[in-house]
Amino acid sequence: MSLEPRQPLALDYRQANATAELLPKPPLLSSCGWNGIHLTVFGQPEFETAEHHHAMHAIAYASRNALILPAGEEDSLGKGISPTSSCSVGERWLDGKLERETRNGGEIAIIPAGTPHRCNWNRSVQFMVLAIAPEFLEAIGREWCDRVELVPHFMTARDALIEGIFSSLSDELTTGGIGGTLLIDSLKTALTIHLLRNYCTRSPQKFQPTGGLSPACVKLVTDYIQDNLQQNLQLQEIAAIAQISPYHFLRLFKQSFHLTPHQYILQSRLEKAKTLLERENASIADISQRVGFCDQSHLTRAFKRAFGTTPKQFRQHKIE
Repeated sequence: MSLEPRQPLALDYRQANATAELLPKPPLLSSCGWNGIHLTVFGQPEFETAEHHHAMHAIAYASRNALILPAGEEDSLGKGISPTSSCSVGERWLDGKLERETRNGGEIAIIPAGTPHRCNWNRSVQFMVLAIAPEFLEAIGREWCDRVELVPHFMTARDALIEGIFSSLSDELTTGGIGGTLLIDSLKTALTIHLLRNYCTRSPQKFQPTGGLSPACVKLVTDYIQDNLQQNLQLQEIAAIAQISPYHFLRLFKQSFHLTPHQYILQSRLEKAKTLLERENASIADISQRVGFCDQSHLTRAFKRAFGTTPKQFRQHKIE
């Protein structure tokens, strides 16, 4: 009795333990809840993968230097893995083609979703994989192109912009900070535009500004922001209210308001905090939560930067 050939592994970074069947060791770090984009940091001994394909578009990045990991993670690479400043020679099979790669630090490979792929590494390595949902690339691409098709690229060259995005996202993954969601959305949009311009089969048409958002769209967006200041507002969800891609929304919003959405949201939160400080006796800590700040100290820093006084001093002055 003949056995049917095993189907290639479908690798989806949105799933838990996505690489468990493919790589010797689990990821060192992995993003969560980034909405259409996923960053994974790997440290692996010498290995060879079975043939597989990705459910998301994937960009593999050969790390230039040993990665900075959170406290307690430094030894998680395990025995036999010594990260170095440059990677080593290996082979990659991509869309039926074989190429031997030098894999110097900073070089990238692009593996479109659904493309047959396998590779090997001849020494221990650190590398990162950034995966992006195909539907996000297609949604933005449709505004310029009839068809969006990402082209496979072997790991033979660097890309300064993509390397910068990897650096910013890995910093966000390890340390984080305020405005993280808006930062990730902005980087995701910048990456998508860069891929459309430089790694797709059709050249995008030049976008012509239209003078900003329509009056009806301005009302929809501003009403939504004002009604949800206490929430963790995301660029993608605000753009969806306007029914415009995040990239175009950023440009049109700035034309209309002369501010980025992030700046407008911060300004709106501060103005609402000022109103509540004048009209209510609620604690400053309570007000900070009601207008969307992480805590009282976050509100105090932003308030003083904007108005030259702390919320407490502002309230005392109004009482006097």
